[in-house]
Amino acid sequence: MNFKLIYPRWPKLARQTEFHLPPHGPVVFAAALPQDVDVEFVDENLEEIDFDRPADFVGISMMLSSQVKRGWQIADTYREKGIPVIFGGIAAMLHAEETSEHADAVFLGEAEGRMEEVFADFKNGRLRKVYDYLNDRPPIETVGPARREILKKELYNYRGIQMVDLVHASRGCRFNCYPCAVSYLGGRQFRPRPIDRAIEEMASVDNKRLFLVDNSLAQDTQWEKDLFKEMIPLKKKWCCHPIEDTPEVLDLAAQAGAWYVYQAVFDTSDYIKDRIKRYHDHGIAVEGTILLGLDTHTEDFIKRLIDFLLEIELDLAEFTVLTPFPHTRAFEKLRSEDRIFSYDWDDYTADKVVYNPAQMTAQRLQEMLYYAWDTFYQQESQQVKMSKLFQQVMRKEKADNTYQPRRRDLVHQAFGRPLRK
Repeated sequence: MNFKLIYPRWPKLARQTEFHLPPHGPVVFAAALPQDVDVEFVDENLEEIDFDRPADFVGISMMLSSQVKRGWQIADTYREKGIPVIFGGIAAMLHAEETSEHADAVFLGEAEGRMEEVFADFKNGRLRKVYDYLNDRPPIETVGPARREILKKELYNYRGIQMVDLVHASRGCRFNCYPCAVSYLGGRQFRPRPIDRAIEEMASVDNKRLFLVDNSLAQDTQWEKDLFKEMIPLKKKWCCHPIEDTPEVLDLAAQAGAWYVYQAVFDTSDYIKDRIKRYHDHGIAVEGTILLGLDTHTEDFIKRLIDFLLEIELDLAEFTVLTPFPHTRAFEKLRSEDRIFSYDWDDYTADKVVYNPAQMTAQRLQEMLYYAWDTFYQQESQQVKMSKLFQQVMRKEKADNTYQPRRRDLVHQAFGRPLRK
């Protein structure tokens, strides 16, 4: 059976340097498919879809709300040709009802152990409109290595610079953050993979640089320490979402190859300042994830926050505005207060204001988002800061003899700044 798996295109943040990481959802999904299914993967962000190329069955994997309308268009085109379409992925779960109008089937939940049933139904002409396993999650022990061989790896280099491969060591999140839908998608229970299985997958990835895409590694201290201990011999360099910032955990993370972390910076407190310093003291860089537009945010607060980010010397910062994605606490609150003025999912890119803020107009919040990007990167451009981040990882790789130079001027070519000798 020829199964075409498509990842619809989506827009990058307006002021963000554009590069493309290999998507994680499709390769994890592909690993759950029956062995007799031949998979052709198309990442529309990097290549065109050939709608005339034969396919028996089409799957559309959507991660972001800003992909859904394009995903629907793709599905409509194939269905007009008589080719059945199934949707899956985070955004399909968040927009299930609308998506079902453009689908022969919508899969909700985690795919492990479920695809044999789905494909048997397809072969027998009895596809169900919805396969709902959102609250019937497979045992975490059944999660195997992703099928990265379906990716065209050469497409995910940024001007010759090797980017990262994505992997996960856990699912679920015990937190329930205001703007986040993870508690709906993956449940409030932290579900770590067996460490030996996670390590086996990391070791099997030929890329020396990884992105651990777990929602947060800081959910079980002993598991976190055990994971980092087992990662040390791999000599990988990796980035992730927050880890605990205690000395013991940070020391193990550094030994395990921690390159940088994504850390939410939500105020100008000493707590945040000290946390960033502890990361830096252990040689771990920090990319701040800065969410603007909460009900407490005034113009003066945003300006003070940007000054604070420069003061604490964040290595990078990514600025977004609060976006009320379906099935989040933010969505429920703002909808109940009749403050959301756009339900056009193309606007849900996290850099467009789609609701009325409490402390300023929507237009002013949009302007303050641009102010944040422009002010933070005024003295050093985003490309220069990214260059420094890549220089850091290459120094780490040289220290443990895993750096493989290709061309001396790669970083200069990519980011406009030469390597230090």
